[in-house]
Amino acid sequence: MCAGAYSRRPDTAPDNFAALKARIAETLAALEAIEASEVDAFVGRDMRFTFGDRNIDFTAENFLLSFSQPNFLLPRDHDLRHPALEGDSGREARFHGKLRMKR
Repeated sequence: MCAGAYSRRPDTAPDNFAALKARIAETLAALEAIEASEVDAFVGRDMRFTFGDRNIDFTAENFLLSFSQPNFLLPRDHDLRHPALEGDSGREARFHGKLRMKR
């Protein structure tokens, strides 16, 4: 967020429980070091999401609310074949809603 750009980390998820616990501890420490005023200062700033050779531009708040938060709540490896979701192929798209990209 501070740099105004995000791309998926090139590494993969931790491959064992100890590595996962370490990643979570690092993440929590980084979040605790951020002041609320610093987060508030992101509002209105440009934010670019890059994947491969493609870019999507957002304001910082719209990146967090229309892209990051839905992806946190519905992990990419979520099994959409769950019996409660069978026959509802639009479920994921409706969950994510419309991306609030910059025009």
